[in-house]
Amino acid sequence: MADISVEANQIPAQLPNVRVAVLGAGKMGGILLQAFLKQNLFAPEQIFATVAHAERAIALSTQWGVDVSTDNLEAARRADLILLGVKPFQVPHLVEQIKPALTTAKTIVSFAASVKTSAIEEAAGLEMAVIRAMPNTPSALGAGAAGLCRGRFVKAEQMELAQRIFETVGRTVVVDEKHMDAVTGLSASGPAYIYIVIEALAEAGVKVGLPRDTATQLAAQTVFGAGKMVLETGYHPALLKDAVTTPAGCTVDGLLELEAGGLRVTLIKAVMRATERAKELAAG
Repeated sequence: MADISVEANQIPAQLPNVRVAVLGAGKMGGILLQAFLKQNLFAPEQIFATVAHAERAIALSTQWGVDVSTDNLEAARRADLILLGVKPFQVPHLVEQIKPALTTAKTIVSFAASVKTSAIEEAAGLEMAVIRAMPNTPSALGAGAAGLCRGRFVKAEQMELAQRIFETVGRTVVVDEKHMDAVTGLSASGPAYIYIVIEALAEAGVKVGLPRDTATQLAAQTVFGAGKMVLETGYHPALLKDAVTTPAGCTVDGLLELEAGGLRVTLIKAVMRATERAKELAAG
């Protein structure tokens, strides 16, 4: 998502009664904040954000038209919903810093990789709602995928609010926390795997005579279109594959080469290994 500039908006916000703090409005925090504004989920006066440096805070406040500061405690104090956008190793210190502002009426949503809800609950020292999210980088273009899981004290309406937030940048699924490492290995790491697939398809196009820019465009659009077919038709990928594969045609020969090269098994192993690494990081 490109950075947005401040524009007057006379339309009431979709969630006018919720004040939100984005603590760490960096990469993903900034993406979400801009999506909130672009889709009018929250009005600018409902949003409070923090960054590490005062100069950056002034620049972003001017650009976004929201209150951006370096004061995490004050931002948390003013908010009903607190988003933790810092790096995983910074989460314990941040929660300790904002602890005086925390109450059981507030909700924390963390998108720090491998940080468990129980760790945040323990750091908060309260029976408060903690939701863990794992979005991915295509969220920047509104095409993200996010896995969400609930902590012990999360109510249905709080979970619905978290889903609403991440639906501003893509699709969401709700899973048990034991599956969050698998979400990391599949959809959070997955764009990197797909970029290799696109790169390989484009290289193949060059090999058989296409100009590189044409091959890259065709490869990327083909991956995009195939994903859209799966999501919008609801058909199993195998059925869609079979629909492309005519008897004695070109596609079946290409599929046989993919199977001989072990593409299917290699992708499965990639997800498994990334999931194992996420578990290792979660274990500390």
